[in-house]
Amino acid sequence: MPASFPHAPAGWTPAAAVEIARHEGLAIGEEHWEALRALHEYYARHDGTAVSLRELHDALDEKFHRQGGIRHLYMLFPAGPVAQGCRIAGLKVPAGAIDKGFGSIA
Repeated sequence: MPASFPHAPAGWTPAAAVEIARHEGLAIGEEHWEALRALHEYYARHDGTAVSLRELHDALDEKFHRQGGIRHLYMLFPAGPVAQGCRIAGLKVPAGAIDKGFGSIA
């Protein structure tokens, strides 16, 4: 089981994340947990403000730059590191992250 998640939203548990991921065809490994922690930290820093899709995308790309940035995260979350990652992390998906009319895969 993963390390603690001090910035997790109320009511979210790692067990819930595992179940959501399983439902979406993913088996969560340590790299997934690292990305979920990063999402929780980002949302905690922006508490009370609307999360910008572009800013979150750029922050994730920068945080995971050494591993390959956003491309690496798409390997972990094939339906989109922001949309799918936020769903698994128990976070509200930012506006514009899911747009089926524009070819979103989430």
